[in-house]
Amino acid sequence: MSEKKKTASGVGGKGIGDTCIYDAKTLGAPKVLVLGVQHMFAMFGATILVPMLTGLDVSTTLLFAGLGTLLFHFLTKGKVPVFLGSSFAFLGGYAAIAPMTDAAGGAMDNAKLLPYACFGVACAGLVYLLLSLLIKLFGTGKVMRFFPPIVTGPIIIAIGLTLSQSAIDNCSSDWFIAIVAIALVIVCNIWGKGMVKIVPIIIGVIGSYVLAAILGRVDFTAVKEASWIGIPIHWNQTAFWALSDGDASLLITSVITIMPIALATIVEHIGDISAISSTVGKNFIKEPGLHRTLLGDGLATIVAALFGAPANTTYGENTGVLALTKVYDPLVVRMAAVFAILLSFSPKFAAIIGCMPTATCGGVSLVLYGMISAVGVRNIVETQVDFSKTRNVIIAALILVLSIGIKYSAAGSVGFAIGDLNISFSGIAVGALTGILLNAMLPGKDYRFDDDKPSGTGVDFAVRGR
Repeated sequence: MSEKKKTASGVGGKGIGDTCIYDAKTLGAPKVLVLGVQHMFAMFGATILVPMLTGLDVSTTLLFAGLGTLLFHFLTKGKVPVFLGSSFAFLGGYAAIAPMTDAAGGAMDNAKLLPYACFGVACAGLVYLLLSLLIKLFGTGKVMRFFPPIVTGPIIIAIGLTLSQSAIDNCSSDWFIAIVAIALVIVCNIWGKGMVKIVPIIIGVIGSYVLAAILGRVDFTAVKEASWIGIPIHWNQTAFWALSDGDASLLITSVITIMPIALATIVEHIGDISAISSTVGKNFIKEPGLHRTLLGDGLATIVAALFGAPANTTYGENTGVLALTKVYDPLVVRMAAVFAILLSFSPKFAAIIGCMPTATCGGVSLVLYGMISAVGVRNIVETQVDFSKTRNVIIAALILVLSIGIKYSAAGSVGFAIGDLNISFSGIAVGALTGILLNAMLPGKDYRFDDDKPSGTGVDFAVRGR
């Protein structure tokens, strides 16, 4: 990794074999800024989609996605190239507390209910902090032995595959524009030279966006109506307002309904950190430590929710960008966070991005989501998971089938009732929890977590001698 080389693209970097890995010092400030913009584009569509679906404020969401990312980087010693964007896992919780439609399908005034849902999400972030403390006290190994590659690999694969529906749905709005975006990303990444090779996402986004505008397929009405500067925080949309409103029953209901979702998102967090470790080739679970990444994710979620933004989560879209560009320097991701913060104070510029064709987001996402699943496959291959063992086949099979099957079922989730409360779990949550339990219970475990000897995939599970 330390060997300097000149690549065919003409940009210096560090690499092994024909894989070139770039850093900020090698690339220089102008290119780092462009790469930061690319990461911002990668997260933007999904990040603003959550407030659009729930009724939360888009500008508030951008502000705390950026601030949450910077907080995460501070707590993880600036070592993990993670962007924290809006979490889709809590959509069911928001819907349970603040439904967006009434029985007739008309819009409801849920402005008073959303702050209560935000309070529940903030409490869910406390679960991250508790687990972070337990890992700090008892060690990563005692936790990570429940997450070997036979569990994390299929989870990572399932994360990419379950996201694929949204990419296809977005592409379906205009397949021509989507295919243009996909083609530009592929051509630039495979045949591009120099900077073109490492910013394929931006080129795909801008190229397809401009083409859609030329063809008259973009409605810029929202841009004309938006103001240039605005404050992204609104008191009556924060969890603090809910506390001052004083409806204790609704506060308790929100906590009971939403807090358990954290058990599922924590599993997804570990899978995401494993995916990023695999992509980058560094053991982030060992250093800076899983307790730090959980602490960063949890605190970012708490702060965001308290001020009326969605829960934060490590973003697979940006992991896909890392895999595609081979630029793993966390500084690039921090630049994206700064851009998100700046954008949050400009409703007009945010509207420009918000007017981006749905098909453009779909085309780019199609590539990125596929990259996530490919990283999961790589995780399984490089850690040499033994699929001649029936236990391993069963674990992987159930994780994949439950995760994908539940996602695409009529209900889209699995739920149960506690009194008048309905709690639902996503397919990823059910599949992951099933895999963890089966791996713990079934005989024949032949692995141990070795956090002192990170492998090329970032997380090493050495096989015990028989």
